[in-house]
Amino acid sequence: MTKTLTVEDLRKSFGSTTALAGVDLEVAAGEVVALIGQNGAGKTTLISIVAALLRPDSGRVRIDGIDPGAQPRRARRRLGLAPQETGLYPVLSARENLRFLGSLAGLGKAELEQRVEEVAAAFALTSLLDRQAQILSGGQRKRLHVAMALMHRPSLLLLDEPTAGVDVEARVQLLATVRGLAAEGSAVLYSTHYLAEVGDLDASVAVLDGGRIVARKRRLEALGDG
Repeated sequence: MTKTLTVEDLRKSFGSTTALAGVDLEVAAGEVVALIGQNGAGKTTLISIVAALLRPDSGRVRIDGIDPGAQPRRARRRLGLAPQETGLYPVLSARENLRFLGSLAGLGKAELEQRVEEVAAAFALTSLLDRQAQILSGGQRKRLHVAMALMHRPSLLLLDEPTAGVDVEARVQLLATVRGLAAEGSAVLYSTHYLAEVGDLDASVAVLDGGRIVARKRRLEALGDG
């Protein structure tokens, strides 16, 4: 199975606080890996380093063989990131937000318009495309936030608690979209506190505790098997 993401002995400290203490992790093409752990376990730090938003103190990250630290622009074209904080341009419409992210990813005009329609349909945003982001509801903004990360069909998708604070309908839609992306071959690293979502995604599981992966299982129910 092709490994889209490879993380080896990743370490990161902030002053006297150790966030990552030697993380090893692989995510294959077509696989959803649920990253679970308590607040402060290092999940957001790990995702930020993979996305080339933070530099590790030591260790190795490769996305399709590319080092995001050495070649951040090239690596970012292969990944889609939806961090915890919703990142939208409030005075732009939903359509303009999607177009902007797609253009940054290098999509041409024809493909850009096609992808706007596709991701809007996938996230039930079609009727909202011409509304300013600032007047959308919280759940609608969250759906748009995640949709923006998918504009360029990334080979690696990083989702950091994407359903926090959204309604049931939005959660169902998002999970279905993630399953579809994995079926098409994308690798997905999905940070969550909701164990029910792990089962809904049929995800494998990586448990992060104290800055280390302390358990790695192919299915949630296997965690209890030791």
